[in-house]
Order: sequence, then C-alpha cells, then structure tokens
Amino acid sequence: MWSYFANPDRFDHLARRALPICAGVSFLLFAIGLPWALIFSPPDYQQSESVRIMYVHVPAAWLAMFAYAGLGASSFVYFVWRHNVADVAAQAIAPLGAAFAFLCLVTGSLWGKPMWGAWWVWDARLTSMLVLFLLYLGYMALRGAIEDEKLAARSAAILAMAGLVNLPIIKFSVDWWNSLHQAASVFRFDGPTIDASQLWPLLIMALAFTFLYLTLTLMRMRTVIVEKRAASLERRLEAQGVNL
Repeated sequence: MWSYFANPDRFDHLARRALPICAGVSFLLFAIGLPWALIFSPPDYQQSESVRIMYVHVPAAWLAMFAYAGLGASSFVYFVWRHNVADVAAQAIAPLGAAFAFLCLVTGSLWGKPMWGAWWVWDARLTSMLVLFLLYLGYMALRGAIEDEKLAARSAAILAMAGLVNLPIIKFSVDWWNSLHQAASVFRFDGPTIDASQLWPLLIMALAFTFLYLTLTLMRMRTVIVEKRAASLERRLEAQGVNL
C-alpha cells in the first residue's frame, strides 16, 4: 500500500478526485454549523454568549493535535521507507497545523479573559499547546535552515517524531496536574457532559474544520509536488549548462 501511494502521479490522480468532495462537504457543514453555533444555539447558563468561542476553539485544538499526529506519522513513513509523498505530506501539514494551533491559542486567550480574568496563565494545557505550536515552527524552521533537501527532510522528521510525546501530555494534562482548564467534556467513557443543543453544532463545526483541513492539505501537497518537480527540472537544466 505504501508503495502504491508513494507514486506522485497516483497521488495526484487521487487528490484531484478527492479535492472537490472534501471542499464541498466542508462548505456544506460550515453552512449548517456556523449559523447553528453562532446564532441558534443557546447561551451557556454560566458563560453566557462567550461560550460561542467554543465552536471555533475546540475544533482548532482538535485539528492542531490531529495534524501533528499526521505530521509525526508522515515523518515516520518517510524516515523508515523514504517515501517522498510522505515527506510531501509532512511539508504540507506543518503550516496548516501551526495555523490551527495558533487559532487555538488566540481563541483560548479570548475565552480565558472573561472566564479566568486573564488572557494567559501558565496552565498545563495551555503551556503544552504552546509547545505544540513551537514544535510546528521548529519543524518548518529546521527544514528551511538546511540546504541539503534530504538532510533537511530527515532532520525535520526526527524532530517531528520526537514531538509526538507532547500529544498525550496535552490530552491528559488536565488529569495529571491541577489545571484551570476544564476536563474533557465530549470524549468521555461515561458520555458527553455537554447538552445536545450545544454538542451537535460543536460536532458539526469540528467536521467542517476537519474537511477544510483535508482540502487544504491535499491542495498544499499538490503544490509542493509541483514545486519539487520544478526545482528538479531547474537543477537538471543548470547541470546541462542551460541558462534560465
């Protein structure tokens, strides 16, 4: 299976078919989820209207972690089997994951001010999410700092795989340490603790963001493949003495 999808032409064929589906599903889910979340869902009895930040903050947090899991998995596949499409996936995921992590931190800060009375506290969940954002930036900076493309890819892959240890820390930080951040309220063994009137729009928004992420990842991967082919062609022409 890895060998089949490691072929850039096969991947491009698959991506061209999947892109309109992912984009269409994302648009439809946002069309349903945004008005439901921001207008029709009820305010919280404690948080009032500020609870609506949840419909962006929580999906952004989920996607930041999901994207890093994808970054780590892609890096592992590339590091072990040297599949170029896996490296392309890692390159495409990193800036998107960083954007979701940044969105999570910003919306969390906006939510924290009315709830905690502070824009930022060095809470275990907040700090570990900040570390995740810095890992994304570190991955991109490391790739950009090394001129040798293969060495850059291997070095960044090692960093990405090492950073996977932060994901369980983010997930269980509210259980392991005394935390201001609330515990899990959706994915629990005893079931969600959020009322259905708020849970359903939250899940729809999470799916909308997920399909948006998939759409952007496929688009970015196709772009990276084209950039790599253009760079390879340019190097061959330079080696043949052709002036561009």
